[in-house]
Amino acid sequence: MTSSPIERAADSFAAELARQRTERGLTKKQLATQMGFDPSYVSHVESRRHRPTEDFARRAEAVLGAAGAIWQRFQEYDELRNARSNPVHRDPPVPEQWMPPGTGLIVEQETATLTHRDDSYRCVIRRALYNAGTEPVTRYLVRVAVDRYPSDPVRSNQHHRDHPLTFGELELRAHCDDQGNREPMDWRAKHDRDAFKEVWLLFENADGRFPLYPGQRATIEYSYTVGHEKWGPWFQRAVRLPTRRLTVQLDLPAALDPHVWGVETSLSAEEGPLRTPLARRDEAGRAVFEWTTDEPALNARYRLEWRFRNRPADPAGRTEPATRASDRMRAAGIVQRGAELLCQPARLFDLPREETVAREVVGQLRDALTRIDQLHPFSKGVGLAAPQLGIPWSAAVVRPADRSAEPIVLLNPRVVDAALDTDEQYEGCLSFFDQRGLVPRPLRIDVEHAQWDGQRVITAFEYAMARLVAHEVDHLEGRLYVDRMAPDAPLVPVEEYRETGRPWRY
Repeated sequence: MTSSPIERAADSFAAELARQRTERGLTKKQLATQMGFDPSYVSHVESRRHRPTEDFARRAEAVLGAAGAIWQRFQEYDELRNARSNPVHRDPPVPEQWMPPGTGLIVEQETATLTHRDDSYRCVIRRALYNAGTEPVTRYLVRVAVDRYPSDPVRSNQHHRDHPLTFGELELRAHCDDQGNREPMDWRAKHDRDAFKEVWLLFENADGRFPLYPGQRATIEYSYTVGHEKWGPWFQRAVRLPTRRLTVQLDLPAALDPHVWGVETSLSAEEGPLRTPLARRDEAGRAVFEWTTDEPALNARYRLEWRFRNRPADPAGRTEPATRASDRMRAAGIVQRGAELLCQPARLFDLPREETVAREVVGQLRDALTRIDQLHPFSKGVGLAAPQLGIPWSAAVVRPADRSAEPIVLLNPRVVDAALDTDEQYEGCLSFFDQRGLVPRPLRIDVEHAQWDGQRVITAFEYAMARLVAHEVDHLEGRLYVDRMAPDAPLVPVEEYRETGRPWRY
């Protein structure tokens, strides 16, 4: 028996999914394959091991042709979830096309070019699309995100609050090349934030509509401008649709002596350098860098970064930051993702015999938390486990969001009970601080842990503290939060994450 409206809504979604799948004679594996998911994922959703996601619901609705039944069940679940965790306005569906575009779309070729001239950056994105789905596409979602100081989120957030990005300055233009016709595309704002914009490009204009029907191809191109004072030294492409070929270009002034490098990340791999080198050519005083990949993984992110060796000082007289958030954490002594120690269970203390060792380890954790307080505002609270300092012992310190509260010391902790009620919130990790991930956690956990004299006690934690403590216990068991994320849930770059400086909502 379920114990909350959200669980009942999730159960209704799973039951509707199973009914529609069974009626069409598909196995779970067959449905997953047609949806483009891992073969086990449909099974996990139907068995309630995974909660439904928006992308999953849209693809299931499209593949099964459920006349809106699956989508309706998801909306019921999503409204309950957002009413509790994120009570914000949600755009209503477009009347003529309740199912958003993207389902069944394939990007056959994307070319993304960023050009820096004078005091601005001009971005041009060109995508060759093929509609392999079952519905006509009438709109296409694009995102614009800026981050002036990507290695310093506090400074960057304040900068964009004081100098918000506006639609007027973007000078957004879009058109569609369809069977030799070049049609301007109207657009409509979806989200408007200080440093982040989402826009629907519409397959229509004042002269009429030109939907992209199943089996048809079209190329869309859109461009926008951002001033140098709002752009940071990075250009990222996220693979949100099946893509056959992706090309990224940077066109920079050679006189600034640009040094460019690239990194990539995906759901199955940590951040690392691009697998192939960037190509550079110089022409007419410009340094043009280009990188291409075929069949990029869905949800992969490719990011070009640069610095100008002859760069000018910024308007406040400071030079560009040289490091990212993860680099600053590494410099503060935090072991970064990929280290073997983070994948191993920590060593248990033999208390009280090893009390002196335990107190020394806890002292190092407290000192490290003091250091990293200078690097980031931890409005949600913060925790640190000994392996993150390269110490293999089972100890962690968790500080609540309320700075006046005493930090919690955990020695040899283990979760002995957890509530059935869960929620999903974004988490960060000091060991890969450039990203955030949506993680499901119980709303209450009971944790058995040791005191200095070796006695065992059980402490109950709820809501934010339950999430913080569970995160640190995971570290001590050799697990990272990405291990608990849904398979299709992407990691969000910190520059796209809008909740820095805000507590979790319950």
